[in-house]
Amino acid sequence: MVNDTIKMEISTNPEYVSVVRLATSGIANKIGFSIDEIEDLMVAVSEACTNVIKHTQVENFIVIFDVLENGLNISIVDNGKGCNMEELEEVDLKHPKEGGLGLFIIKSLMDEVKIESDENIGTFIKMTKYLGVDI
Repeated sequence: MVNDTIKMEISTNPEYVSVVRLATSGIANKIGFSIDEIEDLMVAVSEACTNVIKHTQVENFIVIFDVLENGLNISIVDNGKGCNMEELEEVDLKHPKEGGLGLFIIKSLMDEVKIESDENIGTFIKMTKYLGVDI
């Protein structure tokens, strides 16, 4: 099952985040991730999906799972309004506020995170988790 790709188009209805979580869990389990790693993957995917649902006005978005020899890439792609990444505030953990922790959580749980966002084009986030790598 090396280098397989699974692609899903998901409604931005919040009820379907659980479908993406289940798919993530099943794919990660088949690859050989531990229960703790699978939980991290599911939290990161949930945060990324929630960001699409909260910050875009699109009807659907794409989730792509790329199975690697040594891990998993998960990409979330939307064609929403996008944003200027330089304008996003850094998280102040000494003075946390409600919301705004999604990207911080994703970056904390995954081994690699790449985000591209262009205003009026959309956002692409690629999250990578490697087998047996503790962060």
